[in-house]
Parts: sequence; structure tokens; C-alpha cells
Amino acid sequence: MKIPVLFFLLLLQATQVFAQNKAVFSVQADKPGAAVSPTMWGIFFEDINLGADGGLYAELIKNRSFEFFKPLMGWQIKSSKAMGNINFGSQLLIINRPDKAETNPRFLRVTLNKTPKDSLGLTNEGFRGMGIKKGLRYDFSVLYRLPSGNAKVHLELVSEKGEILGSGIFVPKETADVWQKGETSFVSNATDPKAKLNIWFEGTGVLDLDMLSLFPSDTWKGRKGGMRADMVQILADLKPGFIRFPGGCIVEGHDLSVRYQWKKTIGPVEDRKLVINRWNYEFAHRPTPDYFQTFGLGFMEYFQLAEDIGAEPLPILNCGMACQFNSAEVAPLEDLAQYVQDALDLIEFANGSISTKWGKIRADLGHPAPFKLKMLGVGNENWGPQYIERLKVFRAAIKREYPNIKLVCSSGINHSGELFDYLNGELREMKAEYIDEHYYSRPEWFLANAKRYDNYDRKSVSKVFAGEYAGQSDRTVSVNNKNNWRTALAEAAYMTGLERNADVVQMASYAPLFGHIDGWQWKPNLIWVDNLKVMPTPNYQVQKLYATNKGNLIVPILYKDKMPATGQDSLYASATLDKTSNELIIKIVNASAKAQTAEVNIDGVKKLDAKAKLITLQHDNLEAENTMEAPAVIAPIETMIEPKGKGVTVDVKGHSFSVIRIKL
Repeated sequence: MKIPVLFFLLLLQATQVFAQNKAVFSVQADKPGAAVSPTMWGIFFEDINLGADGGLYAELIKNRSFEFFKPLMGWQIKSSKAMGNINFGSQLLIINRPDKAETNPRFLRVTLNKTPKDSLGLTNEGFRGMGIKKGLRYDFSVLYRLPSGNAKVHLELVSEKGEILGSGIFVPKETADVWQKGETSFVSNATDPKAKLNIWFEGTGVLDLDMLSLFPSDTWKGRKGGMRADMVQILADLKPGFIRFPGGCIVEGHDLSVRYQWKKTIGPVEDRKLVINRWNYEFAHRPTPDYFQTFGLGFMEYFQLAEDIGAEPLPILNCGMACQFNSAEVAPLEDLAQYVQDALDLIEFANGSISTKWGKIRADLGHPAPFKLKMLGVGNENWGPQYIERLKVFRAAIKREYPNIKLVCSSGINHSGELFDYLNGELREMKAEYIDEHYYSRPEWFLANAKRYDNYDRKSVSKVFAGEYAGQSDRTVSVNNKNNWRTALAEAAYMTGLERNADVVQMASYAPLFGHIDGWQWKPNLIWVDNLKVMPTPNYQVQKLYATNKGNLIVPILYKDKMPATGQDSLYASATLDKTSNELIIKIVNASAKAQTAEVNIDGVKKLDAKAKLITLQHDNLEAENTMEAPAVIAPIETMIEPKGKGVTVDVKGHSFSVIRIKL
């Protein structure tokens, strides 16, 4: 049978077109390069968007010690019709103790005169409500003083509709003039994300109350006064190499009087002085007048969290500079000693033996073993000569006593331009170990800058910490920003450049981390939460795929045998080798809407395993988002594929991020 010439020519042309459209990658598995740092992919935590109080810190009562500017903010006085209107200052009075001015000066005095139940009380609204779960035990505690009398405290969890979900009674004992801690527990009979707590008083006497607290019993690892387990678990699932804490801009404060001071965040929670959170007033478009820092989540808890989830701790300390956007206040160089001493004492707190002052304090707090701190940040997003001259003072003192501690140093607020160039030059000249670069930019910037680090100096001792980055679907600090697939896909493409340059970039973290759907100040965020649930964004899924498919050696991957894929045909790629599992890990981003066939040829191998794993994130609509109601709109899908010969062919869908794991 003869094939018509015309048909043959058409077939030949179609074959050639198909060959031209095929995306051919060459992976040089026999030429492993630099090591991928164990700390490559980490997390950045800041108490923004109700990240700590009202979020990770599981306390349900807001303003538990009456220390907000308005002492009864979060509280509402309740009285029966028979009692009439209770005037604040008669039967309920806030007392201020001068001797506790530096820690916890205020408490509530309740005067009872044969007061019947359900006639005088308070309601606490929680943090945008209280997330209450059916069948769960709730632990109430309070510091109290009852010189004489016969009082009872009735507790009621009530739903948003006013239905009683659970109740308990606490009976104070006579204490003379001594403060004691009282506790009781009760179980909820229903679930409600917007519950409140009623506290009713009964009896006679003068009852003083402070540190009224309510915690769920299902905290992380069951620790009393601990963290929300689901929020910690979603962090642990990332398998982060490090956790940077406590921020961000809250490290600086709008002025130095409210800067973050780590020593005031350890020890008994009643002795941790509350301060205003700078996100309370920062944005006129999202005012949050009830946002304060109780420091129930303090430095001891941060170190413990890092240890729990297997991450290196990376604390950031104030360098004697307040936020340069707010006040630009600085401590004079001659007064910098206390700031430097705080840094030296923190290292001793983390690493010192129990025979040292601060090592003993750590041991007394329940952790005799050192935390093995290796890195410390000096300043956050600070810039200019004033930062460099203060950094030099810190660096000299720290290196003199702790030469092995590596310092993370700020490159300011911009990723390019005069400010950045000045700091980058100064920091490299002083051989700073890590230079902290930040970029909040449009998705187009991330796509265009996947090769940003290709030409950085490989021999420089200064390495890059991509400390804060996130694709902005609208613009930075816009309420219209979204965690859509467009931003996540652009970040995935950019991260191929970070991974490919792992000899230059040794740490990276998306920011911010958490956002409460009813209490946010900033968009976008990696993880959204409400009072009961957590919701991983598409951006989270990208971060997780990188962190859990990291590898430990860079492997060259060439596109069409020429150069790394950094946007040619809208493709971006990187590859690493996992020596532990003997697997090749290939990441491919297709930023176009057109599906492409990727032929991956692997050089330098004798044989491939019969099966390989393909993990894909994909959505046709770049505006698609995950939501609290539909959290898996964009989620990874795993399939098995079959290598052929010394390579593998995969269909790379449009608008997709693919991870291929091949056993060598």
C-alpha cells in the first residue's frame, strides 16, 4: 500500500511541530554542586493579624488582666433588672497597684452584699468570639484575693445565640491579704465559633480578681496555657528548617519605649507586662484598637516551639532603633550597652549551662538542656548609616564572646536602589554572615527575577536570607490583595531561582505567616484561620512542596541543552539530589496557560527505578483561591509515572507547579 505524498508531508510536518513544542530538559545527575542548606526553607512569625494573641496563643479571654488602655475593653458589665444599672466604680472597680507598675498593676475588685446569682457579672467577648468545641474540656484559672466573705464565681460559655454551652463554679477560699490561684474546669456540649464567657458573682465580701484565663484542653502537646494545636501542626507539616521570631516590625516598636524586650516575656505570665501592638494603630484602613501583646507567647515558648517542630531558632532583637516609618527614634551610641547586653544574655539563655545566670533561668523554667542557638538577627528592616554603626557595635561584642554565632543583618526595606546598594555593600565589606533581603512585589516581578541570584558572587562569605517575600496580587499594603493561584505560581517560579542558587541563598521565608479572617491588618498571608479552623493557601502548598522535597545537593538542569529554565517558553526549573533517599527531585513551573510535554533526560545514571512520583499543583484559573469553606481548591495531587530508559516524560499542565521524585 502506498502512502500519498501529501499525507506523508503533513505527517512529517506535524511530527516536527510536536518535536519543537516538546520541552526538553537535561539533568546532570553526575555533577552535583553546592549543598542545599538544612535551613533553606523556613517560617517567619510575627504577631500581626491576631497571629499570637487571638491566634497561636490559645488564651480565649481578651484583656484578662485589665491592662488595655481602656481597662474593660473586651468586657461588658451584666446586671439583672432588680439590680438596676451597675455603675463601673461602685460594685466593680479597677485598682492600680504601684508596686506592680512594671509588670501587672491592675486588678478588678468586686464588692458583694448578699448578691444573688445572675444579678451581677461580666461577659468577655474573646478574640472576635471564642472558638468552642463540643465535648472538649475548658480550663478556667484566676488569681484572686478574698480577705473575708462567702463568694462564688459562676462560669457560663454561651453561644452566639445566647445558649449555654457549658458551665462551672469556682468557690474562692478566704485568703487574708494573700493572692492565690484558683482553677476549675468544665466541658462544652456544643460547638460554636463565636461563643462568649459569662462570669456571674454570688455571695458576700470583697473579691479581688486578676489574670482571668480560659484555655482549651487540647493545646499543642497538652501543655497548660499553651498553643493552638491545629496552628502548630500546620507549621510542623511544613518541616521548616528555621523559625524566625518574634517579627518583624513589632521588634522595633513605633518608639523605643514599646520595642520588643525578650527578658520581659519569660517567667510567670502574670509578670509579663502587656504593651500595645504596633499593628493596633498602624493602618487607618484596618484599625484594631483592641490589639495588644500579652506575651503569653514569649521567648521561652518560641524556643520550645522551634524545638518541637525541628526548626532552628532565629530570634531577632532590637538594635537600638525604633521603626523608621513611625518615629525613626534611635538610642545614642553611648547608651547602646543595654541593648547589646540583651543580645549577649539571650545567647547565654539559649545556650548557657545551668551554672550560668541565664542558663539557670532557662533551666528553672523547665528546660535544663540548651536550645543550641546558632543564629541571631540584629535589627529588622533598618537602614542607613545609623544602622551600620549600631550593627558594628553589636557585631564586635557578640563575636568577642560568641564567635560561632552567625548574625542576620538587615538590607532595609527595598530589594534594589540606593538604600539597598549602600547596605549590601557595607554588609559584605564587614563579612556579614546573612543579609536579609525583603520583597513584596507583583507576580510579574517574581517571574522576571527568577535569575536574580544567578550572578551573585559565589565566593562571598555573605549569604542571602530571603527573609520576607510574598506576591502581591494588587499592590503592597492593599486590602484587595489575594492569596490566589497567580501569586503562588509566580512564587513557585521564583523559588526555582532560590533553590538553583542555594550556594548564595541559604534561608527563605514567606511573610506574614498567619491571618485571622476577622482580625487581619495585612494581606496576603500564608495561612488563614478563624476561631476553629486553619486554611492553607495555594502559597502555603507551594512552600510545603519545596520544604518537603528539598534535597541536599544542587544538580544542574538545562533547558534544551543551553541554560537553566528561567522563563523560556514560560518554564522555570530546578533540581536537587537527596543523598539520603538516593532520589533526584525535579521542580518544573509552567507559567503559561498552554500544556506542554516535558522530556527530562538524566545524565550520569545507570538505571532508574521502575516507578517515579509526580506531585502537581494546578488550576486553570489564576484568580482561584482556597477558602475556609473550600480549603482544597488548590491542593497537591500525587500520581505514579514510569521512567523510560534514562529519563521520564510528563505532561506539564498549564498554570502548574510539578515536583518529580525519581529513585536512582
